[in-house]
Amino acid sequence: MTPNVTAVSYGLKLSSDSLEQLRSVLVESGATLTAESSAGDGRYEVHTIDFTVEQGMASDIAELRESIAGSGLQTMDIAIVPASLRNASRKFLIMDVDSTLIQQEVIELLAGYAGKREEVAAVTEAAMRGELDFAQSLHARVAVLAGLPAAVVDSVRAEVKLSEGAAELVAAFKAAGHTVAVVSGGFNQILQPIAEDLGLDHWIANELEIVDGALTGKVLGTVIDRAAKEKYLREWAAADGVAMENTIAVGDGANDLDMLGAAGIGVAFNAKPAVRAVADSAINMPYLDAVRYIAGV
Repeated sequence: MTPNVTAVSYGLKLSSDSLEQLRSVLVESGATLTAESSAGDGRYEVHTIDFTVEQGMASDIAELRESIAGSGLQTMDIAIVPASLRNASRKFLIMDVDSTLIQQEVIELLAGYAGKREEVAAVTEAAMRGELDFAQSLHARVAVLAGLPAAVVDSVRAEVKLSEGAAELVAAFKAAGHTVAVVSGGFNQILQPIAEDLGLDHWIANELEIVDGALTGKVLGTVIDRAAKEKYLREWAAADGVAMENTIAVGDGANDLDMLGAAGIGVAFNAKPAVRAVADSAINMPYLDAVRYIAGV
């Protein structure tokens, strides 16, 4: 019997009791377990369980996710993934940048040079929780940068650090022949060298306006908001010939919700509660490369 779904469990430490509880939940939900395997490199552990489900797979997967969410299995994260996605010959990975691909929020680093870091951080937090319109909040936050010398962009770029496992995740997808993209509510001036260094296939962010060697406190063109993130996911995946059901989206904030919902599987990475509540799966540890195990790469 060919498995059509996989449960991927991951965490800093997976207990045998938790794994047994997961097996029980799956079986009680009507799954037939077919195979299991373990992985990990000392930073965290991964355990996969392949199984079959009957009837309409999409509805069954949704029900399984609900059953697991209500089972009290809180010592590890669990992703329920269609085998068709994990086995696809071509996959498309798209990620948010700030607090996902990288560890920081770039607008906060820039605001620090204007003495406004705490003020801007509070607005960013509210926007990521979905309490503020993203575009309006971005314009308000960028406005505090007016008059800063353009050289602060270079200084901030030097402060940016990739999330742990980010480079490894991109390299694994690229080596397997898959597409990797990022879409950001941040800024091209910071993202461009990162995207080029990682060899990303697609990337886009907002453009800070710079006039006479200084930031004007404005962004050029249309803001990359939650709707734009979904738009680019669909456009790029179609251009690369990858079906939407074989796409993986990763993000942490409310402006990622449309993208996460549209993808074949949406992964909340150390995300805000509102995002974790609706994403297909969540990673609640600092290792971004755990996404490769969810996707079967």
